[in-house]
Amino acid sequence: MNKFQRISAPISRALSRHMSQMRTVTLIPGDGIGPEISASVQKIFETAGVPIQWEVEDVTPVRGPNGRFGIPQRAIDSVNKNKIGLKGPLATPIGKGHRSLNLALRQEFNLYANVRPCRSIEGYETPYKDVDVVTIRENTEGEYSGIEHEIVPGVVQSIKLITEPASNKIARYAFEYAKANGRSQVTAVHKANIMRMSDGLFLQCCRDAAEANPDIKYNEMYLDTLCLNMVQDPAKFDVLVMPNLYGDILSDLCAGLIGGLGVTPSGNIGTDGAIFESVHGTAPDIAGQNKANPTALLLSAIMMLRYMNLNEFADRIERATFDTIKEGRHLTADLGGKGTCSDYTNEICSKVSA
Repeated sequence: MNKFQRISAPISRALSRHMSQMRTVTLIPGDGIGPEISASVQKIFETAGVPIQWEVEDVTPVRGPNGRFGIPQRAIDSVNKNKIGLKGPLATPIGKGHRSLNLALRQEFNLYANVRPCRSIEGYETPYKDVDVVTIRENTEGEYSGIEHEIVPGVVQSIKLITEPASNKIARYAFEYAKANGRSQVTAVHKANIMRMSDGLFLQCCRDAAEANPDIKYNEMYLDTLCLNMVQDPAKFDVLVMPNLYGDILSDLCAGLIGGLGVTPSGNIGTDGAIFESVHGTAPDIAGQNKANPTALLLSAIMMLRYMNLNEFADRIERATFDTIKEGRHLTADLGGKGTCSDYTNEICSKVSA
């Protein structure tokens, strides 16, 4: 098993007792290139014989009785029923009154931990070699709580919410993840020198978790210092845990070290379920042209399979994907090739079925 993609969760133990049964997973194809890359994943899974049936849902916002737009109830019911989802990219219009659907999904299902493994891929060259770092981001509060108001015209206040229960939960999860995946170090990322109360509370929760897990090395680093050190030598770092906004920034930085969001998987883990997703944009300029790269969504789907304890299928599909990238004959343009999404998908399918 690939050490960085094993996701610990209570539901995993229950699912392992039903390995022979077909599972239902909610699939949210998303916008732009989302339907194309989702179809790619479905085809690869079907070729591999993965025991999954898809319940496809549209999350285009609908107007509720209060006049506000939100996630369709049918999609909410589907995820609540199936407990596991796979999501393509979603577009959020920029402007007043539009809420991020990605944030809404995380808050709706209390997906408190975002896990993003960033590992160098052989055959896809970047200036950095042997990157192998995991960012674990608190996913429900911080600056992204959406608490804002105008004090007087021209003066707006945005409130950063940090709570002890949420901070304890993400800190404990980071150490659980490290132990489950053979990791040796957890680094807490913060700015407690400036935000002494909010980041100070988060940091204290991390220290408490570290004290309860003495077998895992623990250290702390300011966000700005860590960014500097990360681009100088990413091999220094293993598992990083941080509040919401810092995680949004730092996880993208780490993705850049391995080639970008197009090759970076992501999982949002909750107490009773999870949604795995591609975190890149919707790329409307190439939508419908068979040019999209499905790697990020496919690697996220592989994380999902490991979460479900379908490790044999995960390993086989992952090998086929990495071998296809290493050989370099059927890659999409963003991976340095001249192939189409279909070419890339078909090559992976041929390796999966070999």
